[in-house]
Amino acid sequence: MDYSHTDAELIRQPVGYWSWATYRAVVSRTRAALAELGTTQPQWWVLAQVARAATPKTRAEVSGLLRDYLDTGPEAMESEIDATIASGWIVQTAPDDRLALTPEGRTFFERAAAVQDDLWKERHAGISDEEYLTTMQVLQRFIRNTGGRAWHH
Repeated sequence: MDYSHTDAELIRQPVGYWSWATYRAVVSRTRAALAELGTTQPQWWVLAQVARAATPKTRAEVSGLLRDYLDTGPEAMESEIDATIASGWIVQTAPDDRLALTPEGRTFFERAAAVQDDLWKERHAGISDEEYLTTMQVLQRFIRNTGGRAWHH
């Protein structure tokens, strides 16, 4: 691969810029691919949380977990959950407000999961697991070193 700078120059490049540029490229590509399916990234998050849950989660649990993803916020996340329900992909049961996939939701989730798998392969082309692990560890150290917080902290 041709890099933007020599190794000596790359060492002096600002991580803030390159992490931002990476974020924009990855999120834009992901959102465009999901839009082709007729969904949003936050709706995908909802579907994934509901589909992969060992036990059904409540609306509050799903909303609480996802509202900080990419600064989505609680109001927007509630709206995305509503849109996922309106699409017929999940239902909210009474009286406990648990969310469950509908048969249509299961089919759609599987289609969207296949797209996400393809996107993962696309992003990771030419990147070893060791390089990826090092990248994740370094980014988390940058967060810690600057007093920042990630969603899991």
